[in-house]
Amino acid sequence: MKAQPRGTDGSLLASLPWTITALAISFAPHIPYLAIWITAAFICCAVWRYVIEQQRRMLPSRWVRGGLALLCFLGVLGTYSSISGVGPGSALLAIMAALKLLETRRRRDQFVLLFICIFLVMSSLLREQYIWSLPYLIGSTLIILTAWLRMSAGNSETAKQSFATSGRLLLYAAPLAIVMWVLFPRLASPFWAVPIDTSRGVSGLSDEMSPGDISSLSMSDEVAFRVQFDGEIPESRDLYWRGLVMTRFNGRTWTGSDPRVGAPVEDQIEHRGTRVSYEVTLEPTRQQWVFALEMPKEWSLDRAFMGPQQQLAHLTPIEQRVAYKVVSYPDYIVQSELLSTHRQWYTQIPGDGNRRSAALALQMHEDAGSDAAYVNAVLDKFNEEEYYYTLQPPPLGSNPVDRFLFDTRRGFCEHYASAFAFMMRSAGIPSRIVLGYQGGEINPMGGHLIVRQSDAHAWTEVWLDRYGWHRVDPTAAVAPERIEFGVQGATLDGIGETWGFTAPPQFLQDLTMTWDALSAKWNDWVLGYGPETQNKFLEWLGMVDPNWRKMLLTLVGSVVALILMISAFMMLRYRPPAKDRASVLYSKFIRKTGLRRKIGETEQAFALRATADSSLPCDNVTSITGAYLDARYGPEDNDAVSRLKAAVAAV
Repeated sequence: MKAQPRGTDGSLLASLPWTITALAISFAPHIPYLAIWITAAFICCAVWRYVIEQQRRMLPSRWVRGGLALLCFLGVLGTYSSISGVGPGSALLAIMAALKLLETRRRRDQFVLLFICIFLVMSSLLREQYIWSLPYLIGSTLIILTAWLRMSAGNSETAKQSFATSGRLLLYAAPLAIVMWVLFPRLASPFWAVPIDTSRGVSGLSDEMSPGDISSLSMSDEVAFRVQFDGEIPESRDLYWRGLVMTRFNGRTWTGSDPRVGAPVEDQIEHRGTRVSYEVTLEPTRQQWVFALEMPKEWSLDRAFMGPQQQLAHLTPIEQRVAYKVVSYPDYIVQSELLSTHRQWYTQIPGDGNRRSAALALQMHEDAGSDAAYVNAVLDKFNEEEYYYTLQPPPLGSNPVDRFLFDTRRGFCEHYASAFAFMMRSAGIPSRIVLGYQGGEINPMGGHLIVRQSDAHAWTEVWLDRYGWHRVDPTAAVAPERIEFGVQGATLDGIGETWGFTAPPQFLQDLTMTWDALSAKWNDWVLGYGPETQNKFLEWLGMVDPNWRKMLLTLVGSVVALILMISAFMMLRYRPPAKDRASVLYSKFIRKTGLRRKIGETEQAFALRATADSSLPCDNVTSITGAYLDARYGPEDNDAVSRLKAAVAAV
């Protein structure tokens, strides 16, 4: 087998930068999800290949390329522990595209690289389709098409002309894409769902709570969910978004049981007062919890149920954005009767730890005289004594409740909820901790409520006679501004400076709200374009009872019609130019001679042959030939065309 030449001759020097640029743009959205060594390898391969072409050096040998490919494959496998899935698959595709540069010696290899660019662009949409995904998709496709055209462009064609041609191609394809997006039958669930890593040291929710293990809490502005209320938005102090409930405490960490479907618990809730209707658009969480305003009564999310602690959950983890409607009642009574076994469960505490707090709880309960008075006494303690709300509390070490109550006296909501629940259980009062979100930020541009990860909150529920499970938020006793105004409101009012918050400039705040409103509409109109929305839209367009057969037939018919229209437009645009008047008259003269003009025969040669082989007078042939030459090749002169017309007519 003959070895392929490894040298380069510089023939790709003009088009190679375009190929590398297209590859870099398609590579860019994957960078936040790739290991740093993959990005570094891509940069090295791109620079290496360009230097080889510029200096006419030898490409790496087959053994070198094979060794690099094997090392990179093992690197991806070791980094991601797999080569399947969106993350490992994208990483493997990206590093192999970088290595493909090192064996690119012909334009055919560049075509393969540009095909890989298209796959890289499309694979970035498997993670998430943000509102900026559309301009990125259009821009990257435009550059890839331009790189394609530059490979075969002549010396006289400029980059601007190639961009214009790529833009026209995209415009031709846009109607087809829109029709297919509108009419293609939608599935009830996506082909894929990408888990989101939630095990980060930032504000948000996890399935356990260990106050004292985190000495610094970073505030995350990521959106947890958006809420569109049917009527007025309730006050911030009433916006408690219930999530998971924690019932077990080992002296340091609070945990809860996995959500499970059991006996109906809705009967334990007595809903009173005014109902609140709203729609929640929940971002992917990779958890089963479904958030709703306390206390939910009706919900529209399929496969959702209410767990034994009145928390909403889903049968499977939520790994895609979902929207659901809920009806809640802020005024309610939960489980006015408590079985002895349940009472024992909700009062369990470890016996070998936090003894100072347990002794304090017993003493305060004895002094208070009743459970309700004792609850108020503990809240008064947090409010009147020197306890502080901070996002940078000191570590607690062993016996975290003792150290928090008697030594540090600084913490955020988890610290206060944990200490309060422990003191309740130490006095024999059933208690549990609820994790969820509190408050939210109203977006005046879209009229909806934004609940961010920074709004994550922990509060306590205690069981009291005649009241049942009653919400008690000890954070409100320490930092009432956090509950009254919410995180964003407290920050903008300057209160949050003592908590470590900073208020953004008003311009950035308005810009953020505008962007969020656009993102919400993008989620509703584009990403939320599912089967139900599609059917409603098609009915609005006039399609009665749309089904997949009607949609497919309409789709095929619309695509064929658009292709015919685009083809007709292109035929008109690129049709050959019409012949000038002199050529038409000269063709008429040729037909009158009865002769056939030979290929490459000049007008003078044809005139000599016409004089000899036809019956036309020599003067007529000479005058016609002279007038035609003057009209066609001489200076612009209408008199020459007139003379030609008269001479042809005289034959």
